[in-house]
Amino acid sequence: MPIPRLLTVLVALLAVAAMLVIGMFLLQPPRPLLEAAGFDLETITPNADGENDLAVFSYRLNDSATVTLTLRDEQERLYTFRDQEPRVADTYSALFGGVVNGFILPEETVQSEVERRLLMDGTYTWTLTAVAHDGEVGEASGTITIAESDSQLPDISGFSLSPREFTPNQDGLSDRVDIQVYVSKPAVLTMYLVDRAGQREYITERNEGRALGDAGAHVFDYDGGIDAGKEPPPDGDYLVVVEAQDAVGQRVRRTDTLTIRDGGFPLGAIFPQPTGTTVFYDTMPYDDRYATEYGQPGALIPIPQGVESTISDSEVVLQGDMLVFRLTITNDGTVGLRTTGPAPGTVYQQDQRASGIGWYDESGAWRVGLECDTVKSSYPWRWAIGSMDDLVAVEEGGQTFYYLPPGAQAVVWGAVRLTDILPQRNPQPCWIGLIHEDVAVVQANVDRRWVEIQPGPGSVATTQPAQSAP
Repeated sequence: MPIPRLLTVLVALLAVAAMLVIGMFLLQPPRPLLEAAGFDLETITPNADGENDLAVFSYRLNDSATVTLTLRDEQERLYTFRDQEPRVADTYSALFGGVVNGFILPEETVQSEVERRLLMDGTYTWTLTAVAHDGEVGEASGTITIAESDSQLPDISGFSLSPREFTPNQDGLSDRVDIQVYVSKPAVLTMYLVDRAGQREYITERNEGRALGDAGAHVFDYDGGIDAGKEPPPDGDYLVVVEAQDAVGQRVRRTDTLTIRDGGFPLGAIFPQPTGTTVFYDTMPYDDRYATEYGQPGALIPIPQGVESTISDSEVVLQGDMLVFRLTITNDGTVGLRTTGPAPGTVYQQDQRASGIGWYDESGAWRVGLECDTVKSSYPWRWAIGSMDDLVAVEEGGQTFYYLPPGAQAVVWGAVRLTDILPQRNPQPCWIGLIHEDVAVVQANVDRRWVEIQPGPGSVATTQPAQSAP
């Protein structure tokens, strides 16, 4: 019976396919998953002297796989250099300086979390294992010797934050965090704050006389970025991390928590009036009941009334009378503005200054200042940026501090009794400033006026003699 033609064709095709397969195996036999694995040196001396510090480990994969490279010491302790890392078919190489994933020996006491560590001197058996997606496993092994290693850890034996809760708002209270670090050997220190999203904000080391990278005590300073004009991170709890890495690649770290509260960039201003003058100036007769001495506050003058200043660009004040001002302060920021006295309405003698009546400068406090050209110090006459009815009291550390709340406005007024005439500077310019003490004069030379002091009836004041030119 004749064989059908279709069956004949199929048999022939199968025969050809079989021959092709046999030919491919003969010409290119199947290759192992893992080939040519090993180090280019038998011994390394990882001590950062530039000689035989590193060996090159190389291998070839003939298919995609995950690879693991471990080393086992003579006590059968296992260390990991690569752990189940995915690789595609290709040739690979990596520098090896004896540093593996972190470990602590049983007899050791280490203060830090060890992330990367150098192996001790000795001979190690390395094993490279590759596992393909289809389950095929390739393995290679050998030995490498480590000698003359610099295996001392850069342990961070000291790490402290003070305060642990801080308020970055430039009010002079808990505005900065002082972070002390002690590292046992020379290492590069890196410090950063980690937010809820895992983003890092790096913290700068402060120059305290010790060179960067030296062993010993180091100081870091954190202000939330506010001194650079940035908004600090949102209020909440944060992780502070410090890492130390030495010259051979060992890396350790320590962590602690930091709480940010009442953070924000302060924004205060002298409020520009829609009509009239921003700073209202006037004159008033003096009365002894306004006299203020250290520990003995005098009576406050009433708020001067009016829209347009009675003092124009150049005006006369009778000797012994008072130069009076009134203005409005606004808090345009998101945090309170801390202030200190004296209270609005306080009267200064011309030769007094704030510290002379018991109100010293305070870092971070906001005050309104008045200055004239003949004074011997910047803004000697200062007032709080609001009356008690405008301010909010805050208790901290057993003390009471006063703040103008966000969005609030307050009227500030005061006076200086002008008694001394300096002929070569009469008239003299006077002006207002908004002062953020030990931070900046936020607004300077506001509503400058020329003021001439003239002797008046019954004046008891003195005239300073003219000084000859140098």
